[in-house]
Amino acid sequence: MARLLSVNVGLPRDIAWKGRTVHTGIWKNPVRGRCRVGRLNLDGDGQGDLAGHGGEQRAVFVYQIESYRYWQDELNRTDFVHGQFGENFTIEGLSDDAVCIGDRYQIGTALFEVTQPRVTCYRVGIRTNEPRMPALLTSSGRPGFYFRVLQEGEVGAGDEIVKVGEADERMTVAEINGLLYSPNHARDRLERALRIEALSPGWRWSFEALLQSQTTAAGSGNARLAPAAALHPAAPGFRPLAVTAIDQESADVLSLSMQDPDGQPLQPALPGQYVVLRLRPTSGGPPLFRSYSLSGSPSTDRYRISVKIEPNGTAGTYLREHLQVGDVLDVSSPRGSFILQSGERPVVLLSAGIGATPVLAMLHTLAEARSTRQVLWLHTVRDRRHHPFAAEVRRLMLGLTRGRSYVCYSRPDSGDKIGEDFDAPGHLSRSVFDEVGIPREADVYLCGPTRFMADMKAALAASDVAPERIHVEIFNGSESLNPGIVGAATRGPHLPRDDTNTGPLVSFARSGIAAHWKASAYQSILELAEACDVPVRWSCRTGVCHNCESGLVSGAVTYEPQPLEKPANGNLLVCCSQPTRDVVIDL
Repeated sequence: MARLLSVNVGLPRDIAWKGRTVHTGIWKNPVRGRCRVGRLNLDGDGQGDLAGHGGEQRAVFVYQIESYRYWQDELNRTDFVHGQFGENFTIEGLSDDAVCIGDRYQIGTALFEVTQPRVTCYRVGIRTNEPRMPALLTSSGRPGFYFRVLQEGEVGAGDEIVKVGEADERMTVAEINGLLYSPNHARDRLERALRIEALSPGWRWSFEALLQSQTTAAGSGNARLAPAAALHPAAPGFRPLAVTAIDQESADVLSLSMQDPDGQPLQPALPGQYVVLRLRPTSGGPPLFRSYSLSGSPSTDRYRISVKIEPNGTAGTYLREHLQVGDVLDVSSPRGSFILQSGERPVVLLSAGIGATPVLAMLHTLAEARSTRQVLWLHTVRDRRHHPFAAEVRRLMLGLTRGRSYVCYSRPDSGDKIGEDFDAPGHLSRSVFDEVGIPREADVYLCGPTRFMADMKAALAASDVAPERIHVEIFNGSESLNPGIVGAATRGPHLPRDDTNTGPLVSFARSGIAAHWKASAYQSILELAEACDVPVRWSCRTGVCHNCESGLVSGAVTYEPQPLEKPANGNLLVCCSQPTRDVVIDL
């Protein structure tokens, strides 16, 4: 008979970790006597990261004493105590390879249902003082599982665990865990998993995404685990392209058109994607990498990029002062996931300044298809002298039966004509959205300076546009994900304190930082990125969750530890990879 050995609770606390502060509820301690179990929590318990833990589907975490003994042997440890793995219930029996999703158990006066395996993150490594633990728990098939509370009640150490029901479709916790995190995602097993009504919505969505990726032949990697920014991988490397035209679009914007010197077709791009350029401003000096959106019509014949010339911008100044028609540039394949979605929903193209470039490519695509979708072009810029693509946009809008343009000048010149050059002075705002009539169900594509995008997100939220309908492109880096980290100061990307001129050069293309790899200082490219304050996403830090999956623009890496499942071809996992030669990463 299975039984409850210990009930463990703990409220979130702040702990010091690698020079940072982590807010976490991973520390659980045994309760004396009986404990009340509510729908969302045990009395006295809490979670520090509600995005990854807690809630109705993850109300109670369960771990087995048999797995404790397994890890004591594997790690040669004797110091484990109940609650060591962050579990609420330490139990005897009910192994992960025997318990099935949907099984129901009576414990004390409460009734529970198994909903999903545990999703491990770096904090269990902190609690066990074993950084590899997130990967070890998942790869071993001993993740533990979560209960949903069907009937509230009281429980206590020593209670028997009585099985009172089960799902019609029988798949164990270990099977479900392996189906997501191991490379074998058999279609018949995915379909079986989706027939389990008790499976939590998050895991159900994961398996639906895997099934969909098989249907669309999406290629290598795990379509469920990869973040949105890594969903359209491109082959690493650069190819030489000849500059065929240089056009002055405005006072501070140049467009460069490029083609293959031998007339070979280019890799097709999706509207909204960008390319990375490898520039060499100084003879014999290190290369400079910059990402530029493709601003023209998607084509396999030519690429067009548009560059804003900043007063002290090294790359822009080099391109303006030294580049000539006929020169050859090293250019990557198109990449990025800020792309125009298919369908019939209204489209809002919302930009400021040079942020117009990726949404301009979307406008080209819509106009050339003579789309009947409602299309709104909303743009803000300083004045007519600094207004690129004005005539081009007006021409494209003529091809749209339901298109409308609205342009704001923040500082119009005396010669700028309202109603002809622009529609209103000032900035885009909630009142402008109300005047134009942004549909709540629209897909919004947003690009521009950081402050502009923050203001527009707030205005869109006030206009009741759903967050999942707002697609954002960030030129200089990406949105970071550092679960549990609190109170950290935001700093711009910079070289690390101890950068040297030896070791492979790791270039973070979107952040504009290139630093040398030093194996004695860093265990992974993630640690080097953190030393440079390059924005990055992570959670497990051991190659399990794929939150850190990013584009590998060029170069090659090795892995230690080995990830449970390799990323898609053309991507890498920065949390457990090390460069074997110079690399360029899409961060």
